[in-house]
Amino acid sequence: MYQLTFSKGLFHMHTPTNTDLLKQPICEVVQIFQIKWANEIINELYKGTKRFKQLQRSLAVVRTQSLTNALRGLEQFGLIHRKVIPTVPTTVEYSLTEKGKDFQQVLAEMNQWVLKWRDMKK
Repeated sequence: MYQLTFSKGLFHMHTPTNTDLLKQPICEVVQIFQIKWANEIINELYKGTKRFKQLQRSLAVVRTQSLTNALRGLEQFGLIHRKVIPTVPTTVEYSLTEKGKDFQQVLAEMNQWVLKWRDMKK
């Protein structure tokens, strides 16, 4: 894959490096999709704030460690907010950030796209 740029009256062909490719905005979306159960967690939190145990019950097929890892990843991308409530035992609540709510809308649009085109022949 080559990128063509134009400067000083000339076209220049550039072979992007892996680092260049990782800087492309779409790569962040791809990295989010690589988080196992991200879509399900985002859709669940779109319904409202949930405690960890509530998420576990709602997403019963997800192992505890997988849920923990996914929540950490989504928090690192700024899609969810983790709120620790100082109770005994400690309570943790998760909610979507504005970025997360916006991303959920993107997921909904992608779902509509799939429904529209899934039965089309190649």
